[in-house]
Amino acid sequence: MLMASREGASKLVSSMMLVSRSFSTATARGILAKEAVPAKAVGFNGDVVRRNIGEFWVRGSVFGLRHGSTASYSGKDQQQEEVKHSQPVAEGGDKAEEKNAIVSYWGVPPSRVTKEDGTEWKWNCFRPWETYSADLSINLTKHHAPVTFLDKMAYWTVKSLRWPTDLFFQRRYGCRAMMLETVAAVPGMVGGMLLHCKSLRRFEHSGGWIKALLEEAENERMHLMTFMEVANPKWYERALVITVQGVFFNAYFLGYLISPKFAHRMVGYLEEEAIHSYTEFLKELDKGNIKNVPAPAIAIDYWRLPPNSTLRDVVEVVRADEAHHRDVNHFASDIHYQGRELKEAPAPIGYH
Repeated sequence: MLMASREGASKLVSSMMLVSRSFSTATARGILAKEAVPAKAVGFNGDVVRRNIGEFWVRGSVFGLRHGSTASYSGKDQQQEEVKHSQPVAEGGDKAEEKNAIVSYWGVPPSRVTKEDGTEWKWNCFRPWETYSADLSINLTKHHAPVTFLDKMAYWTVKSLRWPTDLFFQRRYGCRAMMLETVAAVPGMVGGMLLHCKSLRRFEHSGGWIKALLEEAENERMHLMTFMEVANPKWYERALVITVQGVFFNAYFLGYLISPKFAHRMVGYLEEEAIHSYTEFLKELDKGNIKNVPAPAIAIDYWRLPPNSTLRDVVEVVRADEAHHRDVNHFASDIHYQGRELKEAPAPIGYH
């Protein structure tokens, strides 16, 4: 037993010498002594990690420890160990807020985007190359007459949903628009997701329809981001969104799986109703029943509106967007009615 213990001791000494040679004398001493070192930012190949020296030895790799040892921690590295915590971060609001910089081992650098005039772009929810000027010349009166049984079913389903909506919101069109956009952004996301999965299963292209439907969902979401600036939902309206979104998402998901032609036709009729709602919104603005306030900054940048634009201008471009979504979904339904697949027709990407 004595000889065995001596052999174990010699192995322990050998391993200690190996540790000392592998990393550095200073690091090995710190590890073996297990001294508590106050946590501070230490640079590993340009990355910043908040740990103590003991944790480095347990979690770091041999290569990382070699470069992170106290012996190789030069004066230049010590100058870089202070991290700037207060940097202006642009958000989806009207002004940039001071926030603590996020420190991460992975260190993905934030992109700095500027406008054409050189000023800083203040929106993270969309970029300058995603903005556009709305096509106000689109025909707003087009209507798809329901002929088949599925068409009539889709038409009357939408009509039946309009009655409780009118009853709940009455003439509060600003709040009505904001709440309905929380639902309008669902179909494009569901359709794009299902086409995405189908493309993966079948090892085939989608003809661009995945991107087209996701663009529609994002456009509808930007409508919501805009009307959030002009309307203030009550607590029960926020609770209603959770319920309606949960029911509608799952119902539309199942409906799209069963019959895409029905799903797209129903969205086409929903967009027709949206056009009607925004037309009534404009009438109330013209009558003076709703104050024509200045357009939110996010709307001016997203639709490239003139700086002196008003809420009426915003409602007009949103209504034009809904008319384009109407055309896209009726077109998609027609493709399915002809026994074809969406991928066989070029998708209207960028059609707003």
